[in-house]
Amino acid sequence: MSGRIYDCVIIGGGPAGLTAAVYLARYRRNVIVFDSGKSRAALIPKSHNYPGFADGISGKELLGVLEDQVSAYGIAIRPDRVTGLVRNQSGFAVTCGEDEVGARFVLMATGIVDEHPSIEGLDEAIARGVIRYCPVCDGFEATDRRIAVLGLGDDACHKAKFLRTYSADVTLLHEVGRKPDEASVGPLSEVGVQVVDFVDKLECHNGGIRALIKDTEALEFDILYPALGCRVRSALATELGAEVNEVGCLKVDEHQRTTVDRLYAAGDVVSDLHQIAVATGHAAIAATHIHKNLPTNVR
Repeated sequence: MSGRIYDCVIIGGGPAGLTAAVYLARYRRNVIVFDSGKSRAALIPKSHNYPGFADGISGKELLGVLEDQVSAYGIAIRPDRVTGLVRNQSGFAVTCGEDEVGARFVLMATGIVDEHPSIEGLDEAIARGVIRYCPVCDGFEATDRRIAVLGLGDDACHKAKFLRTYSADVTLLHEVGRKPDEASVGPLSEVGVQVVDFVDKLECHNGGIRALIKDTEALEFDILYPALGCRVRSALATELGAEVNEVGCLKVDEHQRTTVDRLYAAGDVVSDLHQIAVATGHAAIAATHIHKNLPTNVR
């Protein structure tokens, strides 16, 4: 594979990357997908807000369907992490381990990584839907449940306030000795969100989550939404000079072009609205614009 030049190298095998691969394959473009296997979508136990799946679909199932669709067009999905991206005369040199391929265009679909709470059995709790990260995705399924939001700052406060749409029992937990901004938490009391100091431990308990408060009290919840921040996987692009916004997401134009020529981005790496439907929309826009900027296909 070394030395081969592709019309487009897609970095990331989540919904955005795989959707872009389908579009480019149908445009009869020469494409490869590099996927390190860390898609945030794989953590979704079941999504009910992705169009076309009224009974819900898990993230892993959706990724499997998309991977099969990509493979049906003969597009390779290489299970490796891209370690280097540099500009050259043809466009880009993409490095993966000791291998290097060329790309006329690159699409970044690398997503984000959530900061997780410290809790034993985290993976199982996520799989069971006890710990969730996106109330826009699954707040409806939390209707009338006991909900906790863990974190400080505006994001945690906004998430707690939003969840009052679905439940009258919403609590914002934060560490003792770290007070949230009064300007942020003040409006929460107006909508009935409790704000509680939390310090000692979070643990899975009775099918839910228990928060131990100052060694003297235990609060139990059905669902925990961490709001501890996230890391945007944008380093490959920023090292080329791509600009980011205040939260670290890549800046793109209406065609999903970054500020680096021929470098596009789609999905969570460019958006605060972390939704699969948004990611696939980005991918369709980016792939179509990439196709239009490649030499015309003639058969």
